[in-house]
Amino acid sequence: MLEEIFKSTEEDMKKAVSYFKGEIAGLRTGRASTSLVEELKVDYYGSKVPLKQLGNITVSDINQLTIQLWDANAVSSVEKAIMENLNLTPQRQGNIIRLNLPPLTEERRRELVRMLHKMAEEARVAIRNIRRDAKEMLEELEGVSEDEIKRALERLQKLTDKYIEEINKLTEAKEKEIMGG
Repeated sequence: MLEEIFKSTEEDMKKAVSYFKGEIAGLRTGRASTSLVEELKVDYYGSKVPLKQLGNITVSDINQLTIQLWDANAVSSVEKAIMENLNLTPQRQGNIIRLNLPPLTEERRRELVRMLHKMAEEARVAIRNIRRDAKEMLEELEGVSEDEIKRALERLQKLTDKYIEEINKLTEAKEKEIMGG
């Protein structure tokens, strides 16, 4: 039972880190990246669909993305999603959308770093919540000695520290990327 708790706890912590990676991938650094728009939710025939499912996204220039849509009917929905979520004005040529990304100002970089830190804190809280749930499960186990529980809680803390550290390293690397360092 103990191992099952650890297995599912580690699984959940990995998912939290993975989710965080996906979240910060969309934060813009100094250069164009497809991750900026891949997960952008587009209203497509009544469903919210990630942009990457509607066409090919390529980096055509250091400051430009090209989105080639498979369905011409999706073009206006994609334009709307880009303007609302990214505050950028797309250029349209048939079923191709070009997205010019202005250079980041110092103020915008600081704003992105603040957003990054907020996302990182949310990820750390998620990991601590997973730890709390696992701790409650461990403490409620029947037929397990206090020493075993104590060792299990120490192991749980090490696991938690490992994933919090991973969040911290990802945050640090992304911050350097945003600040252009």
